[in-house]
Amino acid sequence: MSQGSTREKLLEVKALRVDFKVKGGYFTAVKGVSFDVYKGETFGLVGESGSGKTTIGRAIVRINDASAGEILFKGRKINGKISKELDREVVQKIQMIFQDPMASLNERAKVDYIVSEGLYSIGRARDEAGRLEAVQKALLDVGLLPEFASRFPHEFSGGQRQRIGIARSLIMRPELVVADEPISALDVSIRAQVLNLLSELQRERGLTYLFIAHDLSVVRFITDRIAVIHLGEIVELALTEELFAHPLHPYTKALLSAIPVPDPIAERRKCIQVYDPACHDYATEGPSWREVSSGHFVLANSAEEKGYRAELGL
Repeated sequence: MSQGSTREKLLEVKALRVDFKVKGGYFTAVKGVSFDVYKGETFGLVGESGSGKTTIGRAIVRINDASAGEILFKGRKINGKISKELDREVVQKIQMIFQDPMASLNERAKVDYIVSEGLYSIGRARDEAGRLEAVQKALLDVGLLPEFASRFPHEFSGGQRQRIGIARSLIMRPELVVADEPISALDVSIRAQVLNLLSELQRERGLTYLFIAHDLSVVRFITDRIAVIHLGEIVELALTEELFAHPLHPYTKALLSAIPVPDPIAERRKCIQVYDPACHDYATEGPSWREVSSGHFVLANSAEEKGYRAELGL
């Protein structure tokens, strides 16, 4: 899935398939997904619950095994069997922020250990003074006081716990951060703070984000490009503002129509679209990945591509 750019590809996902063993066979959660993430950008992966977006993120950080396809980080394959040296580099350079800020933290461990756990795993915690300094700096970087290191997770609010999770990732000095719905479990008043924190850290450290979410209204304000995923397949990919201005796939249009409008009158008049997979006629020709306009990709057959081009006035 070339984006027609000379920018450096930090992450490449090629025809990724992830199967889970279930009673009586296998369930395919991700069906041949491909996309690139460029260094320094925020790439959004959006879809409803059960679409496979979290499974993709977990496959990238090697929690879920890939059944087929390739995941390349800085040009090197990181899925499947890899060397200990490369595995160590992946653990350090690719970090994940999990959705539930409480469930992802060890409630029996103090913040000091939680934040520095990654350092222990790669052998960088032997210098106790250096470790303590790194923990304090990580906490300060996310707006928490160094004395919080002696406390337990249950002593913090949801927003503070998510900041602890972010500090745990940052202390590893990652290049790529997989943020799996990092604000969905937070109060509305705290969400903006966490989003602003992620944006600020990206500017300061040159981080690259794979931002996973189900809410298009959120990803619009933090992502550079968005891929829309439905039932394990990416159906549309474009620059963020291009996707909002000219959505093409019916599923993307349905997601956009469900975004709440901060106007009671407009909200009542709004017509929410319901996506019906039966609206596609693939009896004679199945869908394939097509670049309808520059950088705007859609899963479609020839007839649909022609219709989408007409929508764009091409």
